[in-house]
Amino acid sequence: MEVKARRGPRPPRDPHEAERHERERIESRSTDAWIDEGSVRDAAQAATDRAGAPPERAPRRAPQPLDADVAAELVDAVGRERGQRLAERLAQASEALDRERFDEAKRIASSIAKEAPGVSAAHEVVGLAAYRLGQYRPAVKALETARDLHTDPALLPVLADCYRALGRYAAVERVWLEIREISPAHEVLSEGKIVAAGALADKDDLRGAVELLTPKGPPKRVRDHHLREWYVLGDLYDRLGDPIAARRWFEQVAANDREFADVGDRLRSLGR
Repeated sequence: MEVKARRGPRPPRDPHEAERHERERIESRSTDAWIDEGSVRDAAQAATDRAGAPPERAPRRAPQPLDADVAAELVDAVGRERGQRLAERLAQASEALDRERFDEAKRIASSIAKEAPGVSAAHEVVGLAAYRLGQYRPAVKALETARDLHTDPALLPVLADCYRALGRYAAVERVWLEIREISPAHEVLSEGKIVAAGALADKDDLRGAVELLTPKGPPKRVRDHHLREWYVLGDLYDRLGDPIAARRWFEQVAANDREFADVGDRLRSLGR
């Protein structure tokens, strides 16, 4: 989304060319030797379907039960009967967040956070919903509160990206250092690295951003977070005016997932 906003809308393509690319894409599926188990394709399509469905017709499913430890925290905070009710409500808020009903998720979770301020999970849902709504100051407040109550490494890249959106680059660097010290899962480390590189690029340090993201060697198995890093590297090199390096990274992305973001358009714009 950030890249699209910077690049602006693309001119319409020849429909015959689009049909040809679609035929090639379908044919290639039968010959690709590698399948990305963590592709964003299904997730992106599901998000598109949810966003396009009329609210009154959108299918609802029963909220997944809340984590037992979180439910116990709510019971300890407000008593058994009320705690059980808030646990159901927090499960509804989490479901709304998952279905991209961010206003609903924020509204429900905010009321729970006021009633049970010591339960970090409620603040997490508030922070994540506010982040997805582009409300970065409330997101920072909620995520900082959640971190003070219970550190969840997976939330740190989100917090760092909120700081980045607010231009608080020193805070981005502090959170990035915290992520590195924790040494979390590869996906979390990768997201933190991408945010930190984005902050450097915001400050016109494109070379520093490239240096931060450039891998030391090829991965044993390509995961979705590798594709995201390579895509950002391609974009950074494109911004640096180095089309050869940009093509190299975009080609690595396309070799593993031809439908990743707008990688096909990016390669065509670079003459491939």
